Amino acid sequence: MPVKTMRDAINEALHQAMAEDDSVFVIGEDVAGCNGSQGEVGSVGGVFGVTGGLYKAFGPNRCIDTPISESAIVGAAAGAALVGMRPVAEIMFADFIGVCMDQIVNQMGKFRYMFGGKSTCPAVIRFASGGGFSAASQHSQAMYQILTAFPGLKVVVPSNAYDAKGLLLQAIKDDDPVMFFEPKALYQEACEVPDEMYTIPFGQAAYVREGDDCTVVAFGQMVPRAAAAIDALEAEGISCDLIDPRTTSPLDEAAILESVEATGRLVVVDETPPRCSLTADIAALAADKAFHALKAPIKQVCAPHSPTPFSPELEAEYIPSAEKIIAAIKATLA
Repeated sequence: MPVKTMRDAINEALHQAMAEDDSVFVIGEDVAGCNGSQGEVGSVGGVFGVTGGLYKAFGPNRCIDTPISESAIVGAAAGAALVGMRPVAEIMFADFIGVCMDQIVNQMGKFRYMFGGKSTCPAVIRFASGGGFSAASQHSQAMYQILTAFPGLKVVVPSNAYDAKGLLLQAIKDDDPVMFFEPKALYQEACEVPDEMYTIPFGQAAYVREGDDCTVVAFGQMVPRAAAAIDALEAEGISCDLIDPRTTSPLDEAAILESVEATGRLVVVDETPPRCSLTADIAALAADKAFHALKAPIKQVCAPHSPTPFSPELEAEYIPSAEKIIAAIKATLA
């Protein structure tokens, strides 16, 4: 099976979905690249190169460069979805959710409910998400925990190239609005990815590691860090379940609770700050529905309640490390 980066897997999914279905199109800032400059239009494909080749393959009507206006991008996607198209809109950085919050939360997320189920909004919004690039406070936030809170939206956070392709193809076929968060720190990470099209169902967690001593739940770029921590602990005779929910809404509660029932311990890892976070949400789930099984207090490993620092040294301290995950697991076993 060929090895592909997450960037290439997402690009391949977009090419295949657009080739299969004429109603699929992409829209966003620089999704073609070099529009209005001296470079060749379509030669770049976004600031991270994810949409490269789409303009040349499908033309300007299906690879639409836009002005810098997130509200216009998402508003256009919402309107197109209401009349039967399947737009894939790109918001360059997840931090800019605030600019198009009304279009996402009060429009796309509520269409089906407000119209009595007679209308669907099959739109995908892609976001480059999270820290790890020293891109400072306004370009380093994960933000998926915010949209997870709103009903009517499906929220996806892949942690590897294989999942990214399968989840994106599923998102494009879905009849509800899907918020697709791509951890930009993982764009260059590679694994085996099939050439053919395939989908991964939403609400179905992945068991990345299996063990008896502790359950670890991690999201996005924290999944490989948690895997590294668990692998390091094997030398000390400690084994852990590592669960990657893959989608935060819907959430595979059953997989998490089943694991906690078996291990009696829980560590939740995410790069977002702690207040009103996914770590708090998963901890509350376990405390509410599996309290009888817990042998130790639940541990949350997350960023501090602070903006993301620009300094590479401070950002490395800000984002949860494998060492911090190891310390949290050992604390539950003490």
